[in-house]
Amino acid sequence: MQTQKGNKIGLWMTTSLVIGNMIGSGVFLLPAALAVYGGISIIGWLFSSAGALILAILFSYLSKTMPNVGGPYAYTRAGLGEFAAFLVAWGYWVSGWCGNAAITVTFVSYLSVFFPVLATNNLAAVLTGLGAIWLLTWVNTRDIKTVGIVQLLTTIMKLLPLLLIAVCGVFYMDMTHFVPFNRSTDSTWSAIAATATLTLWAYLGMESATIPANNIDNPEKTIPKATLLGTIITAVVYIFGTIAVMGLIDGDTLKNSAAPFADAAAKMWGDSARQWVALGAIASTFGALNGWILMQGQVPLAMTKDRLFPAIFGKENAKGAPVWGIVISSVLLSTLMYMNFSKTLVEQFKFMILLSTLTVLIPYLFSAASYVLIIRQENIQSPRTRTTKLVIAFLAFFYALWAIAGSGQEVVYWGFMLLLSGIPIFISMKYYYKQ
Repeated sequence: MQTQKGNKIGLWMTTSLVIGNMIGSGVFLLPAALAVYGGISIIGWLFSSAGALILAILFSYLSKTMPNVGGPYAYTRAGLGEFAAFLVAWGYWVSGWCGNAAITVTFVSYLSVFFPVLATNNLAAVLTGLGAIWLLTWVNTRDIKTVGIVQLLTTIMKLLPLLLIAVCGVFYMDMTHFVPFNRSTDSTWSAIAATATLTLWAYLGMESATIPANNIDNPEKTIPKATLLGTIITAVVYIFGTIAVMGLIDGDTLKNSAAPFADAAAKMWGDSARQWVALGAIASTFGALNGWILMQGQVPLAMTKDRLFPAIFGKENAKGAPVWGIVISSVLLSTLMYMNFSKTLVEQFKFMILLSTLTVLIPYLFSAASYVLIIRQENIQSPRTRTTKLVIAFLAFFYALWAIAGSGQEVVYWGFMLLLSGIPIFISMKYYYKQ
């Protein structure tokens, strides 16, 4: 893609893409899910944060070596070949519009705080969700600067209430809320493992800066910095925000809270503060939707350039955006979002979202495995540097493997079937192009 330098995004917009894609709706609900474990869940956060940082370092290494559009797809193709890369991209693309459907539903749910009709009228809720999808689809067909500006603004809006609660909550905390430290009936290690697995989902998307590499100014330097900076900022917000909420709300109340950060804000500043947190949640989901719509166009674009996906997904408009790839993905996304409001399909939809999470973890694992082979091709003079990179690759691989195992046998089974369902596309492309 030929993108003019003036249309590329720099460090802060790229960092906001990383943060925006990680901080979606989950962080606003996680403290309630962790309340049954108590203070020990902070150790779980530290474990998952360490794993996320290892993966972020891995992607920063890969982006320096291969500043190519496509991210995990491009890395897997370089190390393991085009079939493995196709499976990665296929799963990643499907997970993109599946996950976006969930983000859209959550966005509409938070809007219902200000417009109660959205909570009772399915038609109004569907139309609002579709309006958000297609507004951001239009934004993503503009130049990358427009996408970056939207992402930067929504990231600032989502970070402000979270940071405010994390910082100010220190002065209102009741330390007795952390006693007992392990509120669950699990052993110490089991509780840590369970909370680490639960909190890992909040870090998915750390690789976002590696995917639209051609749209980023000086990608060899900007992508590694943005990936690490975005992951660190997100980890700080997650950990200190959870500590503040747990210190403000007792465990028995917190585990039943539908909006823990809003309840924490109300504890400090009164009921009117709930609306400010709700605005942050709306900005959070809107920004995450914007970032992931960008992803759902860029991944098939990279595949099309390698003749592994239908050519229509590679058609770009005058702004350099893969317009048809974005539009087709948004049509599929709109269909899934509509399905969520049909009561008979809600359970199937939830399961698809769980599958989408798994199909993001698989590219992490393949990228780590690929990097071991890519290291062999690099002319690294220092044995210490080579060893350090290999250690990061192996740690990232086994961390991703552990996270996949934590998804559960049924999800892993269906995730495997989902990946295999893309094989006919791969075969048809090879046959069509007679490669």
